[in-house]
Amino acid sequence: MIKDSFILALKNLKHRGIRSWLTLLGIFIGVTAVVSLISLGNALQMAVSSQFGVSATEVITVQAGGVTFGPPGSGVVTPLTTEELEVIERLSSVKEAMRKNLQPCQLEYNDKITFGYATNLPYGEDRDFVSEVLELEAIEGRLLKENDVREVFLGYNFLVDKVGFDKEVIPGKKILISGEEFKVVGILEKKGSFTSDNMIFMNEDEMLDLLEIEDTIDMILVKPTDKDDIDKTKADIEKALRRVRGVKEGEEDFTVSTPEASLSTVNDVLSGVQAFIVIVALISIFIGALGIVNTMTTSVLERKKEIGIMKSIGARNEHIFMQFFIEAGLLGLIGGFVGAIFGTLIGIVGTLGINNFIGGELKPTIDFMLIFFSLLGSFLIGALSGIVPAMKASKLNPVDALRG
Repeated sequence: MIKDSFILALKNLKHRGIRSWLTLLGIFIGVTAVVSLISLGNALQMAVSSQFGVSATEVITVQAGGVTFGPPGSGVVTPLTTEELEVIERLSSVKEAMRKNLQPCQLEYNDKITFGYATNLPYGEDRDFVSEVLELEAIEGRLLKENDVREVFLGYNFLVDKVGFDKEVIPGKKILISGEEFKVVGILEKKGSFTSDNMIFMNEDEMLDLLEIEDTIDMILVKPTDKDDIDKTKADIEKALRRVRGVKEGEEDFTVSTPEASLSTVNDVLSGVQAFIVIVALISIFIGALGIVNTMTTSVLERKKEIGIMKSIGARNEHIFMQFFIEAGLLGLIGGFVGAIFGTLIGIVGTLGINNFIGGELKPTIDFMLIFFSLLGSFLIGALSGIVPAMKASKLNPVDALRG
């Protein structure tokens, strides 16, 4: 009986033509929005995760607070200095501390001029520290050595011409940085991070001299003595910086955080935005449900004679109810199915767009559980929307129905 009801429901929906498609529109838009936004939200969260240049979660990052107009540490009200670095290095809970500067500079290659960011590579044990933290590996050429003079190591995007030179930069070529010529010794393997893949790595002394950087520090990377007690190290750093910078607790003009904590904050914000947009999408689904109620109510009025004939040949009230109930459910299901397809396609295209923008390698995925629950939800919404019209149809008197 149920199988026959489904077949008859499909025929009825087909015969109603344009009205059926218009009824599906609200459900279609809502499900498309829900599926695409959740897919894009997940891709965006993964993209944000990949943008954290410091991948080791036990590494603490120290930055100055205040107004910024560029990369970390630039344009702050009270920047960090070598004094703060020395104070942090002396803490017993700190194993290593290293300065990190990230400075804008003019680049020239292949008669093209663009702008990029240079960062410093320190010496001795600090170089091993930064190589471990940033996972520096060369895909072409070699890493920068401490005794290299007028030589640099470049991010992956220089190799694949994504920095605006209209020509790839390979090891052995010369590039002008702030008007000075440097030889390229190697290219960093792809990290999928907009920051790392576009970076110019220079020996610290040459970078500080070329860009006229003195005691100012954009960021301090700290490795705790005990990675299992990272909160104590973080608290020690905050206490020491409050003392040296002369600020009270709660009035800090600096931030001390781990990549894990920063990522958690960003994900919370993204999840909040995602939830808000999904709620808006659900409003569209609600409007679609009202459309199904209206369509099914109209259908009951138009098909009174059909209902009367069905009852006169033995159809019971539950059979009539089930017929209209299933029709309403199919309206929702078809709208949800088409919406899930479009939403998935938008999610895939959006993920590829994010990859193209940040130079990442996120793999588009199809969330079958999300699609399944979207289809189940759209069928239930349609079916529930058809309950009242179905009940009205089942309670029609066959004699009155045959009269029209």
